[in-house]
Amino acid sequence: MKLHHRLDGPADGPLLILGPSLGTTLDVWQPQVPALAAAWRVLRYDLPGHGDSPPAEGFTIDDLAQAVLDLVDEPYVAMGGISVGGAIAATAAVMAPERVRSLVLCCSSARFGEPGPWLGRAALVRGKGVTSLAPVLATRWFSAGYDGGWVLDMLGQVDTASYAACCEALAAFDLTPRLPEIAAPTLVVAGADDPATPIEHALTLATGIPGALLAAVPGAAHLASVERADAVTPAILRHLSHTPVPTAGTGDSRQGSAQGTSGTEGPGSADGAAGTGGSRWGSADGAAGMRTRREVLGDAHVDRAIAATTDFTRDFQSFITRYAWDEIWNRPGLDRRTRSCVTLTALVAHGHLDELAMHVRAALRNGLTREEIGEVLLQSAVYCGVPAANAAFGVAQRTLAALDAEE
Repeated sequence: MKLHHRLDGPADGPLLILGPSLGTTLDVWQPQVPALAAAWRVLRYDLPGHGDSPPAEGFTIDDLAQAVLDLVDEPYVAMGGISVGGAIAATAAVMAPERVRSLVLCCSSARFGEPGPWLGRAALVRGKGVTSLAPVLATRWFSAGYDGGWVLDMLGQVDTASYAACCEALAAFDLTPRLPEIAAPTLVVAGADDPATPIEHALTLATGIPGALLAAVPGAAHLASVERADAVTPAILRHLSHTPVPTAGTGDSRQGSAQGTSGTEGPGSADGAAGTGGSRWGSADGAAGMRTRREVLGDAHVDRAIAATTDFTRDFQSFITRYAWDEIWNRPGLDRRTRSCVTLTALVAHGHLDELAMHVRAALRNGLTREEIGEVLLQSAVYCGVPAANAAFGVAQRTLAALDAEE
């Protein structure tokens, strides 16, 4: 199977392979390319019969994953993809765990629903053509009011039989039981309003892949990386900045830049955060903890903590980043949702209401719904006491109201 591909970025940079979604070409990643290609060699490919790839039929997602791996002979790569591109990347990580050192799964799934609808779509396309799907896909790919016409135009570059074959491959795809085999550090990006792969699909990936991190993007549908590039691109840059991927042909272990084009310094930079006098957050013993801290608490909170760091508090901040956020939060025994439930309960029990407000926000980032947070607080009323739970409900309600106002 031959897949057309394009390479951008510095010749000596680590390799990042990115796959598109069904019905789009490699150009769907264009919003991210300038930032990613500042430090990475970014290889984008077209699916069979999409863009400039020749048509093909009768293939599986495993076949596509192998074809992507065969595009390069380098021993170590980072991989990512949107929707089916994410499924291909995750499958490659299962097939070649020694090669795939980092994963970015955008609006993807371990199983894209029941086979019937996919087989029905394949039959529809064979009868009416790919462009007949444009009105429906416009409402699934983008939120109401967003102009994604330049992406919808890509449907005109898709071979009918190849698109149908991709549908049939997705009908047979189910990676769910093999998710625990994925060893690569993984970022799961989800559009909060995605009707094609709802947040439940992202949670399956994030809880099934050991240590995976979930970033839910508000105001985004299925092509969140296009519609909300302002949120998705920095999240990808942060994730990649903490994943050493050796450059082919050398013993050098490189990392992607956390700066990209945003002009903000990432936590993995060599000299720590600006204004901290060279803290240990950027060193090898703190990078993983800082990554988790940012993913759970949010950049704004962590940036404020960094800005407020003094010589007196620096060692304590380094301690909690390494001990709490790496050695505890990064342990594989509990998923992030469960750790949020435990943390909320403990904070209620001890009356740490300032920390509780912070962790209500964190629980939402970790995939808990508002209703589930309420259930945790209700449970705490039985075991921690009604007065403690009453105060906790007040803090949570104010925090959620503040979030609504921010949105």
